[in-house]
Amino acid sequence: MHNKPRPYRIALIGQPNSGKSTIFNNLAGFKTLTGNFPGTTVSYTKSSTRFMGKEIEIIDLPGIYSLSYSDIAEKVARDFILKEEIDAIINVADASVLSRSLELTLQLLELGKPLVLCLNMMDEARKKGLEIDIDKLSQLLGIPVIPTTAVRGIGIVELMRSSVGSNLPKPSGLKFRKDVEEAIEELDRIIPQNIIEQFGIPRRFFVIRLLEGETELIDQLRKAQQGETILKKLEEVSKRLEESHGVPANLVLSSERHALSLDIFEQVAKIIHPPKRTIDDIIDIYAMHPVVGYLLLGAVLGIVFLLVFKLGNFIGNIVLSPFDKLDELLSSIAKKSIIFAIFQGIVQGIAGGIGIVLPYLIPLLLFISFLEDAGYLPRAAFLLDGLFHRIGLHGKSVIPFILGYGCNVPALIVTRILDSPLDRLITGLLVSFIPCSARSIVILALVGAYLGPFAALALYFLNLIVIGILGRILRGLFPGSLEPFLMDIPTYKFPPFRHLWKKTYFRMYEFLVFAWPLIILASVLMSLLSFYKIDNIINSLLS
Repeated sequence: MHNKPRPYRIALIGQPNSGKSTIFNNLAGFKTLTGNFPGTTVSYTKSSTRFMGKEIEIIDLPGIYSLSYSDIAEKVARDFILKEEIDAIINVADASVLSRSLELTLQLLELGKPLVLCLNMMDEARKKGLEIDIDKLSQLLGIPVIPTTAVRGIGIVELMRSSVGSNLPKPSGLKFRKDVEEAIEELDRIIPQNIIEQFGIPRRFFVIRLLEGETELIDQLRKAQQGETILKKLEEVSKRLEESHGVPANLVLSSERHALSLDIFEQVAKIIHPPKRTIDDIIDIYAMHPVVGYLLLGAVLGIVFLLVFKLGNFIGNIVLSPFDKLDELLSSIAKKSIIFAIFQGIVQGIAGGIGIVLPYLIPLLLFISFLEDAGYLPRAAFLLDGLFHRIGLHGKSVIPFILGYGCNVPALIVTRILDSPLDRLITGLLVSFIPCSARSIVILALVGAYLGPFAALALYFLNLIVIGILGRILRGLFPGSLEPFLMDIPTYKFPPFRHLWKKTYFRMYEFLVFAWPLIILASVLMSLLSFYKIDNIINSLLS
């Protein structure tokens, strides 16, 4: 029996807000898997598709700024590219900030892997008055460069055609200034090939990472044969670079990469007209205002939840009506037979899932995905950063908190977007205190009916105060300082419904696979407790 050949593997990598996820959504079907890298909380997404008669596997790696990793996401993304079998890398770069985007590209060139530069957001670059010579950029980098506008699907087919081609070049990396190159060559000459093979890293990349002072490589090198000799030479070369440039060696290389990016940018780009004041600038006068911004945020969230609850109640009454009738029919029979009791539990579990997913979860995830892709949620995170700092979190935590009002399950899943493991832990614990749509129904039905709408609203405010106090306590209990909050503010855009639906499906899939079966099992358990009349005993004790 012949083994099935593995699919052609493409890794997507790029800086945050470069449109990488939009590219992935254009290429991915609904056979999508989201998972964590082994031993980490850093997630990736992969999907299978077909193109030019080939089975293609696309891996969407986390957004990173550099391969000189300063956090776990950068480390796992780099290790994945170096250690896994990858046929092509697509580096998604934001064309509107080309000089900054090229710094990651220059590091990827050093890996010597087949690479395609996807120059995305060309429409935004044109709005800024930038004209980019694509052919010259491709010539300077030595790799294919494909311009795209992913939100409109422009250039996606050409991007895939270039990435799946059989003659993709393996770049060797661009050269720095003479004295820096001499330092790299001097260190390179004394490193035996068996040491390089032992680490499984391209030779030039290995030497540069040593000069940049990567502690993990240096610690491993100390244990290797001839390691001390190499480290002695590393110290000598690094000291000479520091003396000639006036800054540590790692900053010398970072500055070289920055200067090289600017030089390439100046060669390939020109401003054909000065940047114009855009609609984004006008909207941000109000959306980012220290007073008006909060009022606008409150209005946006209020409208979203009003629409979700109105829509949820309307759809819920329709979809749950047949289940209510079936449950009434089973109620009398279930008391006489354990089989019918189990069946009733299954029906109630299915009804419970449908009652959450269709009426509330889908609309809420669609609205949240729209606000996220449209560019408003990062602004909300920026606005709320100061407030969230008071409870020991970043403004980025607002996204899972908002999702929590729909359903705590996707809210917990979305904590993956937070950079710090401690932030993920604290946010995950606090999210469980957010009243989800099911609890909100109880609040609105009981408190609202008996004490009035203002009492129900006051309960929500009390809930936020309790969460704030718990956040301060948790931040004090767990070691670790609150790191600075850095987030790119993307341009406003109107996301296509197809992309919104795919994102909603990916997030909802986690609920369908993990949470819904638990709801059904819990319903069966409750039905069995009722059958054996154990529920009456528990209720009596609790009452």
